[in-house]
Amino acid sequence: MQNKLLVSVKILFVFLSFALSLQAQNRGSYWQQHVDYTMDVTMDVNTYQYSGTQKLIYTNNSPDTLSKVYYHLYFNAFQPGSEMDVRLQSIRDPDGRMFVDNKSRIASLGKDEMGYLKVSSLEQEGKALSYTEAGTVLEVELLEPIAPGGKTTLQMVFNGQVPVQIRRSGRNNKEGVALSMSQWYPKLAEYDFEGWHADPYIAREFHGVWGDFDVKLTLDKNYIVGGSGYLQNPQEVGHGYEAPGTQANRVKGKMLTWHFKAPKVHDFMWAADPEYLHDTLEVADGPTLHFLYKNNPAILENWKNLQPKTALAMEFFSKHIGPYPYDQYSVVQGGDGGMEYAMSTLITGERTFGSLVGVMAHEMAHSWFQHILATNEAKHEWMDEGFTTFISTLCMNEIMEEGKENPFENVYKSYYALANSGQEQPQTTHADRYGANFAYGISAYNKGSIFLSQLGYVIGQDKLMQTIKKYYEDFKFTHPVPNDIKRTAEKVSGLELDWYLTDWTQTTNTIDYAIKEVVADGEKTKIILDRKGLMPMPLDILVVYQDGTRETFYAPLRIMRGEKENPFPDLKRTVLPDWPWAYPTYEFTVDKPISAISGIVIDPSHLMADVNKEDNSYLSPQKPE
Repeated sequence: MQNKLLVSVKILFVFLSFALSLQAQNRGSYWQQHVDYTMDVTMDVNTYQYSGTQKLIYTNNSPDTLSKVYYHLYFNAFQPGSEMDVRLQSIRDPDGRMFVDNKSRIASLGKDEMGYLKVSSLEQEGKALSYTEAGTVLEVELLEPIAPGGKTTLQMVFNGQVPVQIRRSGRNNKEGVALSMSQWYPKLAEYDFEGWHADPYIAREFHGVWGDFDVKLTLDKNYIVGGSGYLQNPQEVGHGYEAPGTQANRVKGKMLTWHFKAPKVHDFMWAADPEYLHDTLEVADGPTLHFLYKNNPAILENWKNLQPKTALAMEFFSKHIGPYPYDQYSVVQGGDGGMEYAMSTLITGERTFGSLVGVMAHEMAHSWFQHILATNEAKHEWMDEGFTTFISTLCMNEIMEEGKENPFENVYKSYYALANSGQEQPQTTHADRYGANFAYGISAYNKGSIFLSQLGYVIGQDKLMQTIKKYYEDFKFTHPVPNDIKRTAEKVSGLELDWYLTDWTQTTNTIDYAIKEVVADGEKTKIILDRKGLMPMPLDILVVYQDGTRETFYAPLRIMRGEKENPFPDLKRTVLPDWPWAYPTYEFTVDKPISAISGIVIDPSHLMADVNKEDNSYLSPQKPE
């Protein structure tokens, strides 16, 4: 098993190196930073305090000389008076998990309940560095600048305290999981073509540097651990990790060291509890799935039934996005809801079966969009949350056999609520700078999802799915930006789409079309359409006749410089002259008298996010003969 794993990892690295080389050629001046972490950590499960050492080898692949670096110290957010605490108290609709009885839970934390992450020493190549702790960020002045193409070794001693479970990380969550260890170690901030991204932690999203993690965790031997990476000492650890049909050679004493390696990831999560059950399941032509969940009779049936659904989800995403590149994935009970991490997820487990499968599918889909593509989700959160929502919605419709003709119906309803609320902000807004959680959530998840489903309306559903696969293949492990998904769609479809990316993501312009008039024109019928919203779109128009026959008319948008294929191949389609976006009205003629028309509908697919659909249809006052 161990040899097979090592061979697989080596093949993975060869594949990744080749892929990144090709991507570098395709993107001209493309480059990507790299880190190697070696950490040795000891946890006291009674005090929830831990200490550790970290050796970090940083490779500067940028064209710039770096004279400083930054680390994230996420656990410092869980202290009274932190930026997260103050923001929680000032935002108009605080997160209910963090705000109880009109009070911030962080503000009321005692000294032994709060979180912290402290650095006691930091050296570069064996020489002490000066550094400043600024909330959740450590600012470090380097003694020796790192030249382009150069490397440096940073060695650190640190200690921390796990906060009471409030948001994502913590101890003793509401379901009794002892340790949910995410955002737990000093993590080097990302430096890319835009510069440093040393964002403070205010409860939103993340951005990280890919690298190889070698982590040793020492804690009470009765605790079972699960999370990121490949366990290197399964026969010593046991707890269901040992080779099938063998017995673990458990070490003597009260403590046990778990040794994990995680290649080519930008984060490392682990969770531990003495009551975890541990199951595994092999996916055909895929990874080993690990399930760690509490030995709670009320949830056992759901967690057993979750396992084959998880395998189906893995197969669905690998088919429709691209192959999952790692050899394992862990679904771990813990946290405060659902949150994705490298090769793993933390989810709360006391749910209905449908909810359990739903949160698993959503968090697993993040493995592609956040942990392999890994857009900077603090700046472009919609590309992660939205694309994940899109593909996991399709996944749930299939693996749960929901049979929904339009599985995105509720996604659109949520967006309409935001668009009509007066609280919408452009999707270019930094994740921390939304005025309300309501506006952030719908913009990131729902409007982000509609970016793709509506793109399918614009370029065609087949072209959309081709776009997603090409986007993944071309930009995995590269931190793509919005222009990358737009350019991919342009290459696949042959259409110009800058207008779509600009209006949908950089403004709050809305789509609002109407059937203004339907009038007789001799033995023909004139249909006049009205663009009432600022965002232009191509239009599919369905005409239904009194005799039950139907046909469609398609008005391409001139600035698309082309047209999509017929989305309704069983119906006759007439391609009309282009509609220049500046013209507020547009008219065309149907070669049948008005008496022959039963009804007219703009966008019969309901995939165009028109904010007022009441004027999108016309119903003849005449009854069919």
